[in-house]
Amino acid sequence: MTDMSVNIAGVELRNPVMTASGTFGSGIEYSEFVDLSKLGAVVTKGVSLTPWEGNPTPRVAETYGGMLNAIGLQNPGIDTFIERDLEFLKGFDTKVIVNVCGKTVEEYLGVVERLADTNADMLEINVSCPNVKEGAIAFGQDPKALSDITKQIKKKAKQPVIMKLSPNVTDIALMAKVCEDAGADAVSMINTITGMKIDVNKRRFVLANKTGGLSGPAIKPVAVRMVWQAAQAVRIPIIGMGGISSAEDALEFIMAGAAAVAVGAANFTDPYTTVKVVDGIEAYMKDNNIKTISELTGCVR
Repeated sequence: MTDMSVNIAGVELRNPVMTASGTFGSGIEYSEFVDLSKLGAVVTKGVSLTPWEGNPTPRVAETYGGMLNAIGLQNPGIDTFIERDLEFLKGFDTKVIVNVCGKTVEEYLGVVERLADTNADMLEINVSCPNVKEGAIAFGQDPKALSDITKQIKKKAKQPVIMKLSPNVTDIALMAKVCEDAGADAVSMINTITGMKIDVNKRRFVLANKTGGLSGPAIKPVAVRMVWQAAQAVRIPIIGMGGISSAEDALEFIMAGAAAVAVGAANFTDPYTTVKVVDGIEAYMKDNNIKTISELTGCVR
């Protein structure tokens, strides 16, 4: 019998497969296709202290091997999120990870405090947001800012804290170590890679925001490499993501050192992807006589 359960910071997941924030809503729409209880966890779309309208359109563009998005973390704010989204997720036997975003440390802390007494099992902190008090550089691109926000969130959070790392840095292993040293319970990676697309016929940017986040199969080799580098530097669990669309993709991340994985852009092309990945990992374990998923974690050195 195969044991696919994983433990992330004291939270037991039935399997290592979860959704990537921003690609699954909060599961409401996808629950028509997927039994959410079959997933290790549902990671919600990013939520802020107050409603965010997001960026102007057009804000999504297809690219070779992936997509660009500049949604701008549009969301209804924490009050509506708790009443609607978290209430909905209570009906499923799965873990709930809430993605938190903000433009100042105070905004992040406000959301974290509001989530303290909810059914959220873990918090994933999106540090790719621009720090408006520091010239709009992302929290996750400056080691000092990353350390500071991690420490402050850990002081307030009632749930385990996952810091979601930006790949738009020189040394991802350093950033993961900064989070670990500041008290983070886990890290997740990678967020989208900054990209751009130009319409040569109209001679203008395809996205109104000019740049957007690249996701999908095109970024998978970069993501696997970054997970492997981070796994050499930290002991806290790593949740790997970036272009996963099959069990084989997921297993690459796990063998590189990820304790769990998240499926993102693939949900848009096939809403059943998450369950297919779960089933595929289980089949691989049975075919190779692997008893526990931990046997595969970081097996490639």
